[in-house]
Amino acid sequence: MEENLPLVDVDADFLFAELSSLDITSLMMLLSEEYHVTLDSSDVTPRNFRSLDSIVNMVKSKLPQ
Repeated sequence: MEENLPLVDVDADFLFAELSSLDITSLMMLLSEEYHVTLDSSDVTPRNFRSLDSIVNMVKSKLPQ
């Protein structure tokens, strides 16, 4: 993720505040392609993008059971 968003402090306490709308869109596309999950605008919440762990949890929740 750091190589795709070089200007973002991915270790920030509140990652969502570090991300621009373009960063979020890029990240969602990257995650969708990498993990073959469907992410949409309803997934873009401060809770889902609060930290790396919350992003991981969001992607895990979208994976087939």
